[in-house]
Amino acid sequence: MLGICTSGRAARAAGFTLIELMVTVVIVSILASIAIPAYMSSVRKSRRTEARTALLDLAAREERYLATNSAYSSTASDLGYSTLPGPTASGYYQLNVSVTAPSSTAAAQFTATATAVAGTGQDKDANCYVFKVTQTGAQTSTTSGGTDTTATGGCWN
Repeated sequence: MLGICTSGRAARAAGFTLIELMVTVVIVSILASIAIPAYMSSVRKSRRTEARTALLDLAAREERYLATNSAYSSTASDLGYSTLPGPTASGYYQLNVSVTAPSSTAAAQFTATATAVAGTGQDKDANCYVFKVTQTGAQTSTTSGGTDTTATGGCWN
């Protein structure tokens, strides 16, 4: 009789109850609901580096072009690009440049922008949706709604 009870306990101890399994599923779900958004936020922040680097490279190319041609250019081939507007290396941002010709009262100007591309995941980075740099070196950023986030400094840091 003792052997029957022992084997019954051993068989019962070898498995999980439905309650134990459900508690485990709930714990894993809670951890995933916290970890996945935090991970995606970190990925988006790391991709901002590509936009900043591409803009600073574009600004440097504009300055080199100005030094040799006495004007800024919005032509892609003049700046060493195949197309403008065009994607950054990984395709998360769209680069563009607009040039204002000099006038009798103002010097030539350019504004280079990098805008998050829809469908890449970067478009969900609502705080730093558009990056801009000008000929003066001013670095600004805006949200997906167009609100200036330059004062917070989070996008260019």
